[in-house]
Amino acid sequence: MEESGLGELLPRVRSFSEATRTAAEAAAAIGCELSQICKSLVFAADGVPVLVLMDGASRVDVERVRQELGAGKVTRADAGLVRETTGYAIGGVPPFGHRTRTRVLADRSLLAHDVVWAAAGTPYTVFPIEPKELVAHAGATLVDVREQRA
Repeated sequence: MEESGLGELLPRVRSFSEATRTAAEAAAAIGCELSQICKSLVFAADGVPVLVLMDGASRVDVERVRQELGAGKVTRADAGLVRETTGYAIGGVPPFGHRTRTRVLADRSLLAHDVVWAAAGTPYTVFPIEPKELVAHAGATLVDVREQRA
């Protein structure tokens, strides 16, 4: 994280001996609600990577992402594209500080909390951040792309 200009966050990073690769693993390790986890998910919109920040208790509605971006097709990025775009492996992708500049969408559900927890570059590290600070650091556009439960 230091080399990506995020050194100020280093004192906040918490490391765990157990994996925090999934939202459920991270919430269990931290002792917080699943919805307080910020998932950093990479999609391909007409082949162009886009990062979606979503609360850990929700799923991304790919059709809503497609509409938001005005794209023809949106698919989940494969592990190679995730690493190429962000510089990180799936399960450790932080919400910002990536290898490339990518469009970022943040679901409004993240704003329901005073603090959310995000991956800090490895499947064993996370950091707390205020949602508005997260959105600002990520250069994200606030959107509603959460799958609606029937």
